[in-house]
Amino acid sequence: MRQFILPLALAAIPATLAAAPGAWTSHVAMSPIGGHVLGNPAAPTKLVEYVSYTCNHCAHFVAEASGPLKTGYVQGGKVSVEVRNAVRDRYDLTAALLARCGGPKRFFGNHEALFANQNAWMEKLQVYDRDAAKPQEQKAALRDIGQKTGLYALMAKRGFSPAQLNACIGNAASMKQILAMTDEAWKKVKIGGTPAFTINGALAGGSSWTDLRAALPTTAQ
Repeated sequence: MRQFILPLALAAIPATLAAAPGAWTSHVAMSPIGGHVLGNPAAPTKLVEYVSYTCNHCAHFVAEASGPLKTGYVQGGKVSVEVRNAVRDRYDLTAALLARCGGPKRFFGNHEALFANQNAWMEKLQVYDRDAAKPQEQKAALRDIGQKTGLYALMAKRGFSPAQLNACIGNAASMKQILAMTDEAWKKVKIGGTPAFTINGALAGGSSWTDLRAALPTTAQ
């Protein structure tokens, strides 16, 4: 698909990292760059996942790894998992904006639902990309994508109204954060594709759960 990466600098936003001992798998905070952090913010091992919602390898990773990461690593408070965007195209950008609907507490549920239903909305996306006449203005274009590829329908099942979804698409702060993370992923971290991972700031090799699990500390399990 076409690249839709728009480099944009973003000033750091103070992280809201309140302690929640014993409940790390339900503790979500925002990182300064705008990523969503699951787990103990003071965990000695900090895993960052760079994902693209139009990436089938990312969908496979999330399906395979989300459960084991939560129960085997995050739950004990020794590993935190942060999801950041590495946007590849305007379809990916639309999904990334919708994933943030409802605030941090809703993010991981939205995130996993988008990947779990990826095949269905990607089939519609391919037809839309080939055949549909598309609005030129950016917000209208992203709303059109959401409405005509099944993304809005999926989010409606999660309790969001069309007005709420339109507001998420038009959220300027979310857009800046997503594009800042994208710029960081491709230009600073220099990931080679998605999914990609860093552990305590260093790139971890491989893109599968098997590869990542081998790179994580065994004492966290």
